[in-house]
Amino acid sequence: MDTAEILCPAIVVGIDGSEAAIRAAEWAVDEAVERDIPLRLVHAIPSQIEPAPFSAVGNVDMEVEYAETALRLACAAVTATGKTVKVDTEVVRGDPAPILIAESVDAAMICIGSTGIGRLARALLGSTATDVAENAHCPVAIVRSHEGHATRLSPLIVAAIDESDDSDAVVEMAIKEARLRTAPVLAVEVLRGETSRMPNSDWEHRVQCWNESHPDVDVYCAATRDGIADFLGVTNRTIALAVIGSSDADQVANLIGPHDHSMIGHAECSVLIVRP
Repeated sequence: MDTAEILCPAIVVGIDGSEAAIRAAEWAVDEAVERDIPLRLVHAIPSQIEPAPFSAVGNVDMEVEYAETALRLACAAVTATGKTVKVDTEVVRGDPAPILIAESVDAAMICIGSTGIGRLARALLGSTATDVAENAHCPVAIVRSHEGHATRLSPLIVAAIDESDDSDAVVEMAIKEARLRTAPVLAVEVLRGETSRMPNSDWEHRVQCWNESHPDVDVYCAATRDGIADFLGVTNRTIALAVIGSSDADQVANLIGPHDHSMIGHAECSVLIVRP
């Protein structure tokens, strides 16, 4: 791979051999096609803190073989989508989170798979996904292996907004994602504090501007005093994707999980963290 290819912006997907990573690679195809940029699949071989019990050479060979197999399977899944996209692959040595954060400096987006099972969502989401979501320099998509009851007939893209400067960037990204899915956008204003409320005229004006700027995508609005995770956890609408700003990155674990736990409401959708 030459220097020009390395410096080319790409949609980067973390591949670890899991079904969740395969799903993330498939999800990322449309992102790469829409931008006309490569899809970059990266497998990080974690550094070993202690010497391995077997011969070092044998372990390295085994790790590399596993990494290459995982990348081949991911490439096959991408090819099976039938969509034309350039795919680059690379095996790197190092801990996955720092590797993906470093990739994010020049990437258009980082995509990671997640299943988020159990009550302790943050712990079970995984330190890699959590670290990348909170520290990457570009948008980060945490892709669910199964997006709940979402269907092609009734997807909805949710944009979590507030009074911060991130909100316009969040809505713009949500509109792009909605366009890919031929879906409407629900802009949910998260009210922070008892007195936090945008004047109705200003709020309506912003929604009107978004609709006028993007006539091909319908933008609706709602408001909640609960966090975005709580709002999505109790809604009866089908959510295909939740788009949030960097200030809500610490909510990713609550948005992704817990999974299949009837006593705790939660979204069953992928999450995209936007950075202005």
